[in-house]
This record gives sequence, C-alpha cells and structure tokens, in this order.
Amino acid sequence: MTFGIAPSAAASAPDPVADAAIPETGEQLTRMLEPSEWSAAEIPLLRNPREVVSGLYARHRPTVATVIVAVLDPEERVRASASFVRRASTVDGWVFRNALLAQLRRVIPHDLRRRTPVRTAVLLYCRDGDARWTQEDGAWMWGLRDACTLHGLRCGAYITLTREGWQVLGEGRGGRRPHAVPAPDGRAGASGTGAEEGAGADGGRRRSPSDGAAPQPPTGGEASPSSPGGAASELSRRVAAR
Repeated sequence: MTFGIAPSAAASAPDPVADAAIPETGEQLTRMLEPSEWSAAEIPLLRNPREVVSGLYARHRPTVATVIVAVLDPEERVRASASFVRRASTVDGWVFRNALLAQLRRVIPHDLRRRTPVRTAVLLYCRDGDARWTQEDGAWMWGLRDACTLHGLRCGAYITLTREGWQVLGEGRGGRRPHAVPAPDGRAGASGTGAEEGAGADGGRRRSPSDGAAPQPPTGGEASPSSPGGAASELSRRVAAR
C-alpha cells in the first residue's frame, strides 16, 4: 500500500515557546512514523470505519484543527471520547503524545494491569489540505501509538477528515461524508468530551445523583415547596377568591 506525500503547512510555522521546551538534540525529528512504519505496525482494521467516523462526527462536530481521540471496546462501541483543538505549531510526536495522553486520562481509566489490551484507541484529525500523508500525520501516528502504550490500550486507526472527506490512513478506505468544515468564525471549535461507559444514544453521559446534577422539579404540574412562587401563589389565589 502506498501513500501520496504532501508537505505539512504546520511544519513551516515555528513556535519559539514550544521549541524551547524540546531538547535541541535532533531527536524530535524522529518522533514521527513514516507510512511504511505505520503499515508494518499491523494496526487492527476497523470493521465499519464509516460508522465510527459518522458517530464521532455527530458527537463532537469537529471543525478544522480539531482532534478527536476515542476508545472502542471489542465490539467497536465508543466507550469514551474527547476532542480538543490543536494549537501548537510544532510538529512533534512527543508533544502530540502528551496531549492525547492527558485527554485519555481525563475520560477513561487506564488498562495497564491487563496483560493484553482489550480496548482500542483511534484518532480522528480534522485538518486542511488533501488526504495525502503529511509529516504532521506521522507525528500524530507516533503520538497515538505511544499514548496507547502508556495507557494500556491497543493502537487503532488514524483517520483524517479533510474537505474532500474522510480516510483511514494505511488502509485506503474512506468516503466523501462527513467532511471537514471551517468554524463559523474562522477558528477551530472548543474542546469537549464524549461518553464513557453507559452513555446514552446522544453521546452524553448518563448522570447520577453523585454527578452533582441539580434535582429536577416534581412532575404533575405541582410546584415544589422550594420553588419560587409556590406557596405565595396559592395564598394569593385564596385571597382573590374571597
């Protein structure tokens, strides 16, 4: 399987702050995976990539520069997902790994105690450009693989979402819908989280009393004693009747 290679636009915009945090050893240049290395890693194939992509798109509504990382169970059901905006201009797998790992730790416990990983992490990156592989893609691949190792997960598919459509890199599978769209104000959208285990169909987590949700008023048309206007309104009605 072959890839077309296009230059990365992000690679040409250095970030002095981010560069200062990376050792000047040249090591950062190796923290990316070439297409041949990704293909040789035997990444597990998605049984239904269109369903996975459509589900993540519906849940997070990504715009350009949005990254979505999701954890799938053996049946390819999404058990947790998170989205965030790629802000650093440095193309480096180590930086991307740290960003992905922080999101995974936030939405789902690690599986490091298991001898063999049973859950798989996939990454969907909404970006400009065409579907051809870029150095930025290679850095995200490196970051995804390393984050999965540190969180006890299997490394799954890397998917790009461009204005041409979506594509699972390394597999050649893709489609025209959904596709990348710019944010209404020209900027990438805000970050958000998807569902953990026990999620509803809308992707939101089912809330329990321990989640800090506000108590709902009783049904049946009667106001609760603590609701504003309950007892006062009743008293007013009695006075008016007299």
